[in-house]
Amino acid sequence: MSNRHLARTLAMQSLYEWDFPRTKKNLNALDILAHNQKEFAPSFQDEGFSKNLIEGVQKNQTEIDKIIIKYAPEWPIEQITIIDRNILRIGIYELKFADDIPPKVAINEAIELGKTFGGESSGKFVNGVLGSIFKDMEKTAKK
Repeated sequence: MSNRHLARTLAMQSLYEWDFPRTKKNLNALDILAHNQKEFAPSFQDEGFSKNLIEGVQKNQTEIDKIIIKYAPEWPIEQITIIDRNILRIGIYELKFADDIPPKVAINEAIELGKTFGGESSGKFVNGVLGSIFKDMEKTAKK
């Protein structure tokens, strides 16, 4: 597993735990990340990549969630599984806000997270949402 893939996994797991209804009000996502790194990857060094993902997602969450609502209209955001919702948040953050991540890498990484941690159709769902966002980004860039 590559370093960035592991960092995304840790960020996704930490956001999942933070977004879980009973913990969201009580825990800080960065504290959860520190615990998860210590527990599951104690010698892992990612130069702050997973921390930056969490901070970026949280800083832009309102706008990211509006994008999810726009591109997954059949799924109210609170009905999207917590895993899929946070995988989409990471993917959208990387697509729209992180200039140093190539769009296809962001999409592929999110799909892989969906396949690994989500349900049977998570990879397809994530691919559909992020693919639609990317197509619209390409159209806008060409104008």
